[in-house]
Amino acid sequence: MKFNRSFAVLLVPLCLAFGLFALAQDSDDRARPAIMGSTIFDWTLLPVKVSEKGESRRVLRAPTATLDELECHVTTLNPGQEAHPPHQHPDEELIIVKEGTVESLVNGELKIVGPGSVIFQAANQMHSIRNAGDTPATYHVIKWNSPGMLSLKKAAKKMQK
Repeated sequence: MKFNRSFAVLLVPLCLAFGLFALAQDSDDRARPAIMGSTIFDWTLLPVKVSEKGESRRVLRAPTATLDELECHVTTLNPGQEAHPPHQHPDEELIIVKEGTVESLVNGELKIVGPGSVIFQAANQMHSIRNAGDTPATYHVIKWNSPGMLSLKKAAKKMQK
């Protein structure tokens, strides 16, 4: 095969582009947290963040082998307190009531449930949660982002700016 100048003119920028792409991918990989493997989270070792509404404990927030991100936190609300005003987001979440009584907005209706109850909040639907009892209410929140969801959320935030 005869090497010609036109081929060389095309080959050099192509190699440069692939090299820059490889460097960018490598830096993206370093920026991503490690994939979480099987782990135990000891309740007695979780840091507690106290606020006027109650307290919270972050259990985990990391990518897994099948998810871009898995998050779990535990919130304790003081009587009458609401975690936040009604809102929606693209992630789905499960709320598992450990103790107390909560009022949750689901499908446009407020429902009151107690210990052992499970609340599923679908993507992009308005929801909220409030302590509807006379004692502290504690619940576990499990949220996940399927592959590609974090990129979509970042793009949506950029468009809002």
